[in-house]
Amino acid sequence: MSAATTRSRTPDRLCAEAVDLARAAAEEAAAPGVVGEHTGLVSEGDRVVTHFFQCKELGYRGWRWAVTVARASRAKVVTLDEAVLLPGPDALLAPEWVPWSERLRPGDLGPGDLLPTESEDLRLEPGYSAEEEPPVHSAVSAEMAELAEAEDAEVTAGAPATLPTSPSRGSIAAVAEELGMRRARVLSRYGLHLAADRWEEAFGAGTPMAQAAPAPCVSCGFLLPLGGSLGQAFGVCANEFAPADGRVVSLAYGCGGHSEAAVMPKPPQPAAPVIDETRVDPFPLRPAPDSGSVPAITDEATAELGHS
Repeated sequence: MSAATTRSRTPDRLCAEAVDLARAAAEEAAAPGVVGEHTGLVSEGDRVVTHFFQCKELGYRGWRWAVTVARASRAKVVTLDEAVLLPGPDALLAPEWVPWSERLRPGDLGPGDLLPTESEDLRLEPGYSAEEEPPVHSAVSAEMAELAEAEDAEVTAGAPATLPTSPSRGSIAAVAEELGMRRARVLSRYGLHLAADRWEEAFGAGTPMAQAAPAPCVSCGFLLPLGGSLGQAFGVCANEFAPADGRVVSLAYGCGGHSEAAVMPKPPQPAAPVIDETRVDPFPLRPAPDSGSVPAITDEATAELGHS
């Protein structure tokens, strides 16, 4: 039988009238002056009633003091069960707790902070196999750890003879070192896709800067290409005046600092005036009397003008 079927809808009369007893219990549990008016009651069961009082304490808007009283069967004395502070329907509550791993955002990691990765992180996959696979969370292989110890040791020129200076020839570690993959774990395809999506969103072709750029980064002399599969779509900007200096940018990204846009176009120069002194241009003096047209100046008139 559920609790809902055993709870009485009608509050017990003696328990409902025990408002002073409930207030005294709330004031004893709370700080002085924070218990407000009686806001109601609810029946919790047979001869069990909870009284509610307003909470006037700062920072607890909508909360209320709940004091539960009860009496035994056929008893006339009401006794106290408990007094607690509970949130009401419109109470101001703290946000739901979220684990730190879900709250973390890019840029939150500061100096001295340590961000461990899970052993089953989907962004990573083993960089070794078989017997040479190092333990999980090991930064380098066992041979590389020995080399690091040799470099840190205070010795004279040259590494100690007992420590290896290079991996064994023909081992997986030697091949991995030659390929630049001598690490415990490397990026998985899923991790590569996450990085590519993140970089494309920050410095990709769809950004306002790229839309207004004179040319894409693929033709810029400041672009440093990346190795591996990501080099087909991304590079590193090396222009100190560019907004993406030192950042991974998409080859389709662009900005006003493009290397080929640095040459300023020359302003247009007007053509030099042409003066022709080898011929005489006709100049109208007065219109003809018959047609109203302007006659051309004859050679005789030009000569008269020259003598006058």
